[in-house]
Parts: sequence; C-alpha cells; structure tokens
Amino acid sequence: MTIRSWLISRRTCLRGLGGIALSLPLFETMGWANPPKGSSARPPVRLGFMYHPYGVWQTDFWPTDPKTYGTTLPKNLEVIRPILDQCLLLDRLRGAREVLRSDGRPPHTIESSAWLTAALYNLDNRTNIDLAVSADQIAAQQIGAYTPLPSLELGCFDNSAVGLGESGVSRRYYNVHSFRTPNEPLPLEISPGNVLKRMFSSRQSTPRRRAGPAPANSQFAVAPEISEGESLDRSMLDLVGESAQDLRMRVSMQDQRSLDQYLDTLRSLEVRVAAIEKQQAEAAIYAAENAGSKGRNRNSPPIEVAIPSGKIKWSDHVRVMADLMILAFQTDTTRVCSLMPTVHRSDYTELGITNTHHDLSHTEGNAEKIKKLSQIDRINLEQFTYLISRMHSLKEGAGTLLDNCIIMWGSGMDGPVGNQATGHGQHRIPTIIAGRGGGTIRTGRYLPQCTGNIGDLLTGMLMRAGVKLDKPLGCGTKPTADLS
Repeated sequence: MTIRSWLISRRTCLRGLGGIALSLPLFETMGWANPPKGSSARPPVRLGFMYHPYGVWQTDFWPTDPKTYGTTLPKNLEVIRPILDQCLLLDRLRGAREVLRSDGRPPHTIESSAWLTAALYNLDNRTNIDLAVSADQIAAQQIGAYTPLPSLELGCFDNSAVGLGESGVSRRYYNVHSFRTPNEPLPLEISPGNVLKRMFSSRQSTPRRRAGPAPANSQFAVAPEISEGESLDRSMLDLVGESAQDLRMRVSMQDQRSLDQYLDTLRSLEVRVAAIEKQQAEAAIYAAENAGSKGRNRNSPPIEVAIPSGKIKWSDHVRVMADLMILAFQTDTTRVCSLMPTVHRSDYTELGITNTHHDLSHTEGNAEKIKKLSQIDRINLEQFTYLISRMHSLKEGAGTLLDNCIIMWGSGMDGPVGNQATGHGQHRIPTIIAGRGGGTIRTGRYLPQCTGNIGDLLTGMLMRAGVKLDKPLGCGTKPTADLS
C-alpha cells in the first residue's frame, strides 16, 4: 500500500506539559494508522449504547399505523423527528426473559443485566454475580486493541449497590449492564473530569498497541495509572498550545478550520465539566461533614470557572457525558462506549417531579403518574436526540461521524400500556438504532415486527463492527436481518 508523503498519522496528538496527549479528530491530511492488511483505510465502526430503565409509556411511544410513520408520530417520538432519517425503530423485539422463559427471577434484576448480555443470570448462584460477558465487552476484547481505551462505561449515578434484593438476588444486577467477565460487572464512571483525564492521559506511558486482538489471557487492556501532575489542574488547551500552533502549519486550510472548531468545542466542554466536578466535590464534602468527617475531597476541576448558581440539572450532566462519548469516538480514543443516564436512582426535579421513576412506572391507572412517566420518557429521548444530532453534524471522511457508528437506545422491559399497572414484560422492549454502521445499516425505517430477539440484534451489531463471534450472543440464534 502506498502512503502519500503529505499524510500525517491518524495517531497524531497534541502533546504538552505534564505528559498530556490530546487526541485529534480525523482531518483531511490524516490516514488511518496501520489498517489491517487487505482493508481500505476508512473510518472504523464504533458501537454506542444508551440505556433507559423501566421501559416506556407505550401509548405515547409506539406508532399505531406503519403506513403513516414519519408523517404522524406518537407524542414522545416527535422528539426524535429531527433525526428520524438516521434511526431504525424496532418493534416487537423480544428480550432474553421472553425467549428463555425466566422463572423465579424478579423482573427488575433482569431488566438491565440482560440488556447487553442477552442472557439470564444463574439462579442457583443468585447471591453472587454469575451471568455472561456483555456485548460491549466482547467488542472491547477485539476492536479495543486498536485504541488507547478499549471501552468507556459512563453514567450519572453510582451503580455499585451491594447486598441482596428481591428473592435474595445480588443488588448489582439491578443497575449494571456491562460485564467484563461472567463474574465481573463494571462500575460506571460518573465524574466527567475523570473521563477527560482517562482520555487524554491514557497515552502518557502507553506502549504502542499492535494491530490485532487482545491477548487471549486478558479480558481487555487496562489504562495506565494517571499521574497527579500539572495536566490535571490546568486547561488541557493551554498545555498543548505550542503543539497546536505547530500542527496548524502542517495541515490544509480546511483542517485548520476543523482544528479551531475542535479546540473551541473542547474548551467549552472543559468549562461544563468543571461545573459538574465542582458540584460533585461540594456534594462529597457535605456528605463527609454530615457523617462526622472533617475530610475534604481533593479532586479539583480541570480549570477554575465561575459556577452557575443552583444545582446543575440532570440533563446537563447527561449531555456532558454524551459529548464525552462523541469526543472519544471522534478522536478514536475508544470505539466502544455505553451511557447509563439513570439507574434505580433518578433525579427529575427539573421537571417538577419528586416521585421516583420506579414508583411512576407502576402506573396503576393513575392519570397523574402516567403524565409524569411520559414526561420522563420524553426528556430521556431528548438526550438521545442531542447525542445523535451532534454526531450527525460532525464531518468524518466522506460522511459524518454518525455514518460510522451504531448507537443503540433502549430499555430492558416493555413498560406499561393502557390500564396495565406495570410493564414488566420483555416481548416489546423499546429499541432505536441510530447510525449507518459504515454503510451496513438502512435507517429511516420503522419495523413493526422484528424477525429476531435481543441476542440476534446484538450479534448483528457486533459483526458490523468487525467483531468475530463463534456463535450468536446469549439467546440469539442468528444475526438479525432487520438492520440491512
């Protein structure tokens, strides 16, 4: 393969003080580093997952007539109208519980734990974690070998619950969707500052990875420890300023504009991250003081900024995490990322809702509960729309970043409908696929009757991202044909 001399490597970074290495998006004057032999140098396919608990209020979500889809939409689907042509709506998708016929497993313990595993935990070992490797981590084991971070698991609430829940089942099953091994659930990173540190310090002492799968005895590569240095206390852009000026002299005019846009976006993101970091630090101090501790949280935001008065809204926190997912994909820091905005804790006070999401999902025919539940579905779909709209706005190669991604939004249970008190089933789990997967997915459609189950869908997604599987995932029997 002939390499044009004017190309700079896709792995080019802006380097600065404190060992920081600021990754870059794909420019015109870049080529993908070390593409696999026999393949074209085109952007890779990334996998993203965004979770929504407790299903949806089905009346405001599912279309009633496939023939009018796109013209007439249910109230909550109107939220995704700006990205409708980038989405594939899958109806009647069955979850693992419906396929495998779960007996004796409380529905909420299956809800998130089966979402990316397409499997059910071992009921005979219910007090411990005993399930399966999740789809995102199967991908991380293979395509994660090409990137500094094999995967990112993002959230807004801590998911490390301990103890036993219903029927003596481990509480970890309630809030976890990602499993590195059958016995090892992964915690969520809820600090956006820590995510930035991982992303842009991850290359600090990292040896160059070979282009190939991770070693057989390793579940995935581990990011190195981050040093407590200058790069964690000042704006990253100040630290790499000289490197940025040098790069600007070597790239095209279009790439110079792209670089400026990227750096402006990153500086704005730093400010938003700092606001949330300060709020989280203050909350930790308050908790420590009220517990009788005089300790202080030593974590500081990346830069000092004026913090808006009042509490940072949940939706703002979600959007910062969504932007970090976008940044990770855009800079090829990782190709696998999940975002779990809520767990069995939730905060919708910005909607004037003080009820818990779980309480509202048990509608019991109460009109006020139904109204609030629908509002919660809507604001979560707004966050998804934000994520997809931003991805679609970013140019990459001959298309957009979204063109080279597969993003799954969904839930692990149906949600209530009509006069139904609860919606604990898994025969119609709400699922939206966004992105064209490098040209392998046909979007802009509504499929009223899926041909497969959640295992078939995840299998099809993994294969489109270049992940090799010995057999379909979990309850799957074959890769779904619904994506093409």
